Amino acid sequence: MKLSKKQRTMLTRIVCTAVLIVALNLLPISNFWLKLVLYLGVYVLIGYDILRKAALGIVNGRPTDENFLMAVATVGAFALAIYEKSGDFNEAIAVMLFYQIGEFFQKYAVGKSRRSISELMDIRPDYANIETEGGALEKVDPDDVSVGSTIIVQPGEKVPIDGVVIEGSSSLNTSALTGESLPRSVEPGCEVISGCINLSGVLKVRTTKAFGESTVSRILELVENSSSRKSKSENFISRFAGVYTPAVCLSALALALIPPVIRLIAGMDGGPMWDVWVYRALTFLVISCPCALVISIPLSFFAGIGGASRKGVLVKGSNYLETLSKVRTVVFDKTGTLTRGVFEVTGVHHSPIEDEKLIEYAALAECSSSHPIALSLRKAYGKFVDRSRVSGIEEISGHGVRAVVDGVQVAAGNDKLMQMLGIEPVECHSVGTIIHVALDGQYAGHIVISDVVKPGSKQAIADLRKSGVTRTVMLTGDSAKVAGHVAAELGIDKVCSELLPEDKVGRVEELLANHPEGKLAFVGDGINDAPVLSRADIGIAMGAMGSDAAIEAADVVLMDDDPQKIVTAIRISRKCLGIVWQNIVFAIAVKLICLILGALGIADMWLAIFADVGVMVLAVLNAMRCMRL
Repeated sequence: MKLSKKQRTMLTRIVCTAVLIVALNLLPISNFWLKLVLYLGVYVLIGYDILRKAALGIVNGRPTDENFLMAVATVGAFALAIYEKSGDFNEAIAVMLFYQIGEFFQKYAVGKSRRSISELMDIRPDYANIETEGGALEKVDPDDVSVGSTIIVQPGEKVPIDGVVIEGSSSLNTSALTGESLPRSVEPGCEVISGCINLSGVLKVRTTKAFGESTVSRILELVENSSSRKSKSENFISRFAGVYTPAVCLSALALALIPPVIRLIAGMDGGPMWDVWVYRALTFLVISCPCALVISIPLSFFAGIGGASRKGVLVKGSNYLETLSKVRTVVFDKTGTLTRGVFEVTGVHHSPIEDEKLIEYAALAECSSSHPIALSLRKAYGKFVDRSRVSGIEEISGHGVRAVVDGVQVAAGNDKLMQMLGIEPVECHSVGTIIHVALDGQYAGHIVISDVVKPGSKQAIADLRKSGVTRTVMLTGDSAKVAGHVAAELGIDKVCSELLPEDKVGRVEELLANHPEGKLAFVGDGINDAPVLSRADIGIAMGAMGSDAAIEAADVVLMDDDPQKIVTAIRISRKCLGIVWQNIVFAIAVKLICLILGALGIADMWLAIFADVGVMVLAVLNAMRCMRL
């Protein structure tokens, strides 16, 4: 068990206090005042920090926190023992001792949870290697490396900044980012992201982003800020404690004053019995301390976020973790989410010219686009794309592109583009994305481009249903034929095809309006999905290791493109919320029972210790289960 310096100091105080209490009880001390001084010294040893915090709370206008309750209860127990001259100071010290033991467990639990997240923080690079003119390597601060610079990543080092490999090949350990242990092979032309560890060869990388904009910086900022976004459960507990604590303080005061006054006025046998009722009031105060709720609920969410991060699921706040647990509808983008987004040209049909020439025209027309379809066309062309041959490029959102290639008017896109140009496209019976091409206003055939469904997509849809998701929907700009084929293969309940980016927002709003039960999650993978990610109840960025737009817009970021991580995220959130409500019900139920017993005089200070410290320790230990979900 690794402890911090403060934790070691607290453990020493706890052990010393326990030893001194045993020793004082064994020593035959008959002098009352000597006994008082010795016990008071032990009390100060274990409780001086609580007394100081209670005093500061009074000075700062917050006199009703748990430190104040502990201070009043234990000082009152000391005063009662002095008043009765009983010499029994064990209860007062025991209350403070066990309270500190509970605080020690709580701080250790928080430290353990923070360490789990700090493992993720280990992805922060300390330096970047820049090659000098003489060929030597110079270590510089990653912040000082400009975009377009060339850096060297040696075996065993972290990739400090996002970039593209220009020389060398190696395997990268991405487990800190994705939760997966399988290394990723890279070679010249491959993109690499910061935070990965280079396992074998030396890599020369050209940076594509500044350090502050790199993946590692975005992720660290996301995780570090996650605790600032509180869930409804946490806000409820904060409000509850704000009302509950003053109420029990007033109730304890009433318990100490009203019954003795009534007995005094009524002239009952035994008199007012001030000592009995003050003791009950002090017991009532110890029992009422809301530590179990105030500590364990935020800790449960914090541990849940930490446990999820170890699985490659980054949740931006406990409010999103809570919302995720209520998801009943999951809406998917298709390309890059359920499918690999790796398009390949699988056919050329109805072309009066050579297939290679038609692909050349289409690839050159799409030369300025980064869309997967454009990339697949350029890949199929397989030659250097000379942009000087292209002019007048016009991208038409949701339709395609027009350009002049070698003086020929080229239009490449879907059937909507052909219809807009007054050209009748030839229907294709193949399953895939159809790129119709027109040359100088005449139809010149179409190119079939097919995407591949991810291996885990079908199982992910089935597992979502087992996890309580009642409806799955797919939104895509692809053709109805392709979308229907993918939906049938995966078992998607509903599919909406041939949508423009803005149409997806409208469809999500319809789903939210027509199916108000539960929450709706949208899963997307790129900049086009950012508006929908923001509009859904919960936005999940799929495969967002390099997508700034997805990280910014989404509430949950999956650090690889495995659809099964959606199931993992939902299951973690539901387990975490289950533990939260277990702690709430358990803590309140035990508190109420013990408060009643304390008011009736059935419960003494020792039961109060269990009701306060015992419940807190049990709740904290239960909360720590969120780390192992």
